Amino acid sequence: MTRTVLLTGATGTVSTALRRELEGTDVHVRALVRDQSRADEFREQDVEAVLGDLEDPHTLPAAFAGVDDLWLLTPNGPRAPENNMNALWAARRAGVERVVRLSAIGAAHDAPNRSGRLHALSDRETEHSGLQWTILRPHWFMQNLLNEAGDIAAADTFSLNMASARLGMIDARDIAACAARVLTDNADRHHGQTYTLTGPRSLTFDEVADELSRALGRTIAYLPVSDEVKRKTLLGYGVPQWIVDMLEEYAQAYVTGWGDTVTESVMNLVGRSPRTISDFAHDHAKMFVRPTS
Repeated sequence: MTRTVLLTGATGTVSTALRRELEGTDVHVRALVRDQSRADEFREQDVEAVLGDLEDPHTLPAAFAGVDDLWLLTPNGPRAPENNMNALWAARRAGVERVVRLSAIGAAHDAPNRSGRLHALSDRETEHSGLQWTILRPHWFMQNLLNEAGDIAAADTFSLNMASARLGMIDARDIAACAARVLTDNADRHHGQTYTLTGPRSLTFDEVADELSRALGRTIAYLPVSDEVKRKTLLGYGVPQWIVDMLEEYAQAYVTGWGDTVTESVMNLVGRSPRTISDFAHDHAKMFVRPTS
């Protein structure tokens, strides 16, 4: 019997990749979106879309009706635990059987960043929700490098406040592949499991620059900057201050070695090695092409 999966965070990087992973499977995908224009876009792609907002529990009952499995991705922000709570309450009332929640690397009550501590609150609530549950805790997304694509294209450099930090960064497509495997497997197989997802090896950003150089056929350089310089740049682009603070806290933790972690979870879940930074660089090379005059 076909199961219905409700995707929250449906327009985000991981959920978009997850929707592609679920194409051709015996799963019916329903996307939760906050405005009609987004709903229309999904429907044009033959994807069921329902209106609802995790910040407003009154909008959720109809969206959750008839759902078997919930893919739970909440927006980054101080209200993330509230969004998680609203989703779990709606799921319980609708008779949803399973929740697969996207958390974050190192989520814990003593994480060195607010985001990690907030994720820990939501993880604990998920564990005690009464639903079958699985939690995915991915590392830093390789796709974050796309935020630097403009500078790389224009100047062959990118700047982060990561010093010589090593990160077990992961391609978001591999996160989606793991999520799809959990959602299409028997729920009992993954119930009560928390998987920390990383790439195949821990990398410095100098090593990332080397891989980008090989993929693009020109020299790309990583230029470390201070927290203050990166903060000024992000605020200048209009990034909300809470997000800027969150990113700075993660960077400070990574510089201490907190992100130097590699696991076998991707291999164990999907039966293949996770994508390398070389794979990512070649697959996204067109995003870093120099502008033509």
